[in-house]
Amino acid sequence: MAFRECRVAERVEWAPGLVTLTLDATLDPHEPGQFVNLALDLDGERVKRAYSLANAPGTPAQLYLVSVAGGRLSPRLAALAPGDPLLADPRPHGFFLPSDVPAPREVWLLATGTGLGPYLAMLRAGRLIEQHHAVVLVHSVREAAHLGHRAELEGLASTSARFRYVPIVTRAPAAGVLRGRMQTLLASGGLESRAGLTLAPERSHVMLCGNPAMLADVGEALAARGLVKHRRRSPGHVTTEAYW
Repeated sequence: MAFRECRVAERVEWAPGLVTLTLDATLDPHEPGQFVNLALDLDGERVKRAYSLANAPGTPAQLYLVSVAGGRLSPRLAALAPGDPLLADPRPHGFFLPSDVPAPREVWLLATGTGLGPYLAMLRAGRLIEQHHAVVLVHSVREAAHLGHRAELEGLASTSARFRYVPIVTRAPAAGVLRGRMQTLLASGGLESRAGLTLAPERSHVMLCGNPAMLADVGEALAARGLVKHRRRSPGHVTTEAYW
């Protein structure tokens, strides 16, 4: 990989270890939903990992990341301050793209934790909302403090009749936020009630981005309702990206 040195231009900390980093970096053009590889040289070894770009194309590169306990790279990245250097491969990768979603549809974006990142890029680019009847973003976290970019998403929901934002917490209850696991709220109907839409194979497409357990559990719940995995050679209703 042809890594280039860049620097942190801005850092926002949402909760301990949960940050958004804006980079002073020159990257190749990307599509919303794609990722780049970042690295640091640690103890004589180059340690790298893939991170989704949260910015719209043509705007400064932005990352939404969390410090993973015991991780070699993420705690160091999360601790970087403005002006600190890091390495980035300028080439974007990945196929978790809204361009693969059949149009027009009601599109559901389901995320756990920092799986929110690629959806931020999609929403900020604007085309996803413009091209579909409705877009619902469901973001599930442990506690309300972990709902990064909440004010931005609530603001978008207040100004766009096509966009709905549904925050979820799995632990302590919080005002204006659903409580429970995503698959449980799907089974109870609470998720659809809050969104004001019903999931149905004839009009819904679901994108899932998050930990593998969520992908498996929610995927199973969706399959039971007739929404099956989407493939280019076999069109369906569910697109997934493992992210943890």
